[in-house]
Amino acid sequence: MREAAFLKQNKEKWALFESLLTQKGGTNPDHLADLFVQITDDLSFARTFYPDSKTTKYLNTIAAATHQQIYRNKKEKRSRVLSFWKYELPLLFRQSHRLLLLSFCIFLLSAAIGMISAANDETFVRLILGDQYVNMTIENVKKGDPLAVYKKQDELDMFFRITINNVKVSFTEFVGGFLFSFGTVALLFYNGVMLGSFQYFFIQEGLFWQSFLVIWIHGTIEISAVVIAGCAGLTVGNSILFPGTYSRSQSFVRGAKQGLKIIIGLVPFFIIAGFLESFVTRHTDMPIYMSGSIILFSLAFILGYFVFYPIYLERKIENDIIKTVRIPTLT
Repeated sequence: MREAAFLKQNKEKWALFESLLTQKGGTNPDHLADLFVQITDDLSFARTFYPDSKTTKYLNTIAAATHQQIYRNKKEKRSRVLSFWKYELPLLFRQSHRLLLLSFCIFLLSAAIGMISAANDETFVRLILGDQYVNMTIENVKKGDPLAVYKKQDELDMFFRITINNVKVSFTEFVGGFLFSFGTVALLFYNGVMLGSFQYFFIQEGLFWQSFLVIWIHGTIEISAVVIAGCAGLTVGNSILFPGTYSRSQSFVRGAKQGLKIIIGLVPFFIIAGFLESFVTRHTDMPIYMSGSIILFSLAFILGYFVFYPIYLERKIENDIIKTVRIPTLT
């Protein structure tokens, strides 16, 4: 990347650093630590490609000043972890919101294809879900307990198996992005078709509402995380296909780091989904108000943290930027 393009792309972020360093009353150390990670990345890049430039000297100066301010009020290591969840991941995820929408649209379209296919082909559900699962569920319906599958396994064993499987699925979606996004799209499509045919199977049996109130207790977080993992994979693929002002290799490294952080950030959500499926979903006779509350709260939490909070945080930071700063010029 040319130095002028590098400068233009990052000048607002550097302006924010200067404004925070000169801010009266001090700065949130967690926020500053998160931004310090970004400025050191830029400094490392500048040292590699423009070792003797004014830009490199400028970045070295503000990085040193930031480091001093952070460690003047040094906190425990847990502050860095808190900073990741409070600032770094939401701000990083904000950059991938368009790809999140794309991932959601692919998944929604494939789920619709799954439902339509199941409605028009009696063998389709068995093809996707397997004869064993379909026969077992039909037998459970006859016994008056259609969702008994969630009660048959030991809670703890079920929790570990489901959580590990969900993490594996999300990581596979991420790795699929290395195939120019094709692998990620294929996995999103497959999972969407599976969900669509699965849900239609219960609709066909006249159990839509009952299945919805049980399955989506854990499914709200689990399916949302699958879509978000798809976003991580698309982030990698997009960085390869559309490098912008970066070289393709530079863009790929940035995209891979961003996608990997998203996947790491999803791990607690898969743990929560695994816990709900193993310990809560099995109570199929739960009152409607209770299961409905869990579903609504889960949806609100996912939308709040991954959609609305990143937008809010970005706007808040933009409002903190001081317009007149000492950004270097190429003269």
